[in-house]
Amino acid sequence: MIELSRGEARRLAVAGQLLDGPRPTDVLEVVEHLGRVQMDPTSAVAPSQLLVLWSRLGTYSVAELERLLWEERRLFEYWAYIVPTCDYGVHRETMRRYPRGERTRSVYMRGWLAENRTFRRYVLGKLRREGPLRSRDLEDRAVVPWRTGGWNDGKNLGRMLDLLWFRGEIMIVGRDGAQRIWDLAERRLPAAEPRLPQREVARRLVEGQLRSRGVARADDFGYAFDGAPPGRGRALLELVREGVAVPVGVEGLSGEWYAHRDLLERGPGEPRTTLLSPFDKVISNRERTEELFGFRFRLEIYVPKEKREYGYFVLPILHGDRLIGRIDPLMDRRSGRLTIHAVHAEPGAPGDAGPAVGAAIQELAAWLGATEVVYAGRVPAAWQPLD
Repeated sequence: MIELSRGEARRLAVAGQLLDGPRPTDVLEVVEHLGRVQMDPTSAVAPSQLLVLWSRLGTYSVAELERLLWEERRLFEYWAYIVPTCDYGVHRETMRRYPRGERTRSVYMRGWLAENRTFRRYVLGKLRREGPLRSRDLEDRAVVPWRTGGWNDGKNLGRMLDLLWFRGEIMIVGRDGAQRIWDLAERRLPAAEPRLPQREVARRLVEGQLRSRGVARADDFGYAFDGAPPGRGRALLELVREGVAVPVGVEGLSGEWYAHRDLLERGPGEPRTTLLSPFDKVISNRERTEELFGFRFRLEIYVPKEKREYGYFVLPILHGDRLIGRIDPLMDRRSGRLTIHAVHAEPGAPGDAGPAVGAAIQELAAWLGATEVVYAGRVPAAWQPLD
């Protein structure tokens, strides 16, 4: 077993997420490497999926992402993520299983679909004859309404579309403003391709996610959207025997950790300073983030304003292999102003990081098309001035 210092483990985590140099060169390269990019519509700065790509690429054209999604079809949306079409064979197995398991919700969904089989046939038939269609072009023909005691109660058409989407029968093929545009998945995805063997599905999930995590505990990678795929444990053992997944110990941390051989052999990349989406994979596992980076992060979007500690849509600051602070930004597209309500430095953050942090903020502003950056609140004294 290889023993890693905390710093070495952080560098692997950063490299696995394509956040050291040299930068990747195009959107497809980033998404195919990461495997999935989480979507979130909150646009205080920009939707999360766009920020995740910016953190890796720097300035890029959002039109490139849209072209890959809607025209070239080399990417597609699934479970509120953007995923590469080359991984369709992996995700198709989740689609075939959905909704799986004997949890109350899964049983309810299977029963609801069975009771509304005529509603399902109507949606699929209309899309086949007239698609692509917006949600508002379809009627709610539910025989049995959706009733789970939640906010979706009564939203029968939305639930049917989502369930058919998760099952891989339909997919999002564009947007008309906030309206999703739907069509049959078989028209857009390589459904005629042979199914992948379970062994290959598990192996691709385990290896791909370990590569993008850089370093991770055994229970933090190798999962499909609906949980552990059949054969996950065997796939990990095979990769260990082949030397692809390397068991490692991390200084001061317990548990069974692994690193990908390619990252261990590559060596450290060029450090960069950038800002991260609050949904970025680097910080999505809060326990791992605190252990490796000594950085406590909590999403405060849904916290009442008076109870927020740092702000509404806070972006952590990555500086080399450390998370050294966070900013609280707001982009006003009407005025072209990017307002930084506060800049917070972590204890022990390097005092000479100010120019790099300021440059990252200016790069974000330029990509957003901001004509002005305003610092409206606190900035650490050691980092002033940032503009």
